[in-house]
Amino acid sequence: MGSAHAVRQRVEAGQPVVAFDFDGTLTIRDSFTEFLRWRAGPGGWALGLVKMAPAVAHYARDRDRGRIKAASVREFLGGMDRQTLESEAERFAEAVWDQFMRPDALDCWKAWGDKGAHRVIVTASPVTTVAPFAKRLGAENLLGTPLFFDAEDRVSGAFAGPNCRGPEKVRRLQAAYGADVRLAAAYGDTSGDTEMLQIADEKGFRVFKGRP
Repeated sequence: MGSAHAVRQRVEAGQPVVAFDFDGTLTIRDSFTEFLRWRAGPGGWALGLVKMAPAVAHYARDRDRGRIKAASVREFLGGMDRQTLESEAERFAEAVWDQFMRPDALDCWKAWGDKGAHRVIVTASPVTTVAPFAKRLGAENLLGTPLFFDAEDRVSGAFAGPNCRGPEKVRRLQAAYGADVRLAAAYGDTSGDTEMLQIADEKGFRVFKGRP
C-alpha cells in the first residue's frame, strides 16, 4: 500500500472508487505536523522550528509546500531508519486516534465500505506516516507523498516523487486506476483537493465538521 511507484489497482466492474483526502478531512488537523511535534517533544519541536527559520522565510516568498515539507523532514526525521519510522508512526496513530479522527468522516467512510466501494486515501502527507491510519481504516489503497530512503534505508530528507497535492492527486489516481478514472465521490477540505473533486460525481468539499 502506498508504494512510491505507480501500481495499477484492480477494481471490480461497476465497483465505485471513492477518494478521501486525509489531513483536515478524515482528521481534525494536519497529521504530519502533529507526528513531528509528538515525536520531537516540546523542547525538540521548539529547537527544530528555530533551525528551520531560513526555510520558513523562503516559504514566505515562494509558497512552495514541497520545499518546506522537505525541510521539515530533514530537520526532524533525517537519518532515521525505515523500521524505526514505521514503528513510531504506528505508535503515533494508536496514541492519537480517538482525539484525531472526525466521527462524521468515519461514518461516511464506513457507509461507502458497506456499499462495497473501493476507498482510497489521497494525501500530501508522507505515505509512511499515514499508512498505520489507512491500515486501521481498512483502506483499499493509499496514495501519498513518498519519502526517499538512502542506500542504508534511512530517511534522506528528500522525496521519491512529487508532493501529492493539487493536479498531482489526479495524476496519481490516473496512474493507479487508468487515465479515464472517474470517482463516485471525493472528499477534501483545501484548494489542494480541487482537481480531485473535479473528477468525482459527488463533490464533498468541507462536508465533515465533527470533532471527537
